Amino acid sequence: MNPILADMYSTVIPSAPFIIGAYAIVWLALLVYVIIVVRGLKKTEEQMALLEEAIAKKTE
Repeated sequence: MNPILADMYSTVIPSAPFIIGAYAIVWLALLVYVIIVVRGLKKTEEQMALLEEAIAKKTE
């Protein structure tokens, strides 16, 4: 193997678990954020539906 490549691989490979862990944490945080946003959106849609019903009843 090329000595330069061997040096590069010996530098990169030991840090690979940390890089994978960092990516996993970022993806997990993004997933949690999306779940929170979707839940809030559903709650807001339910409230809008209730308001529309109340307005429809009031205008009848």
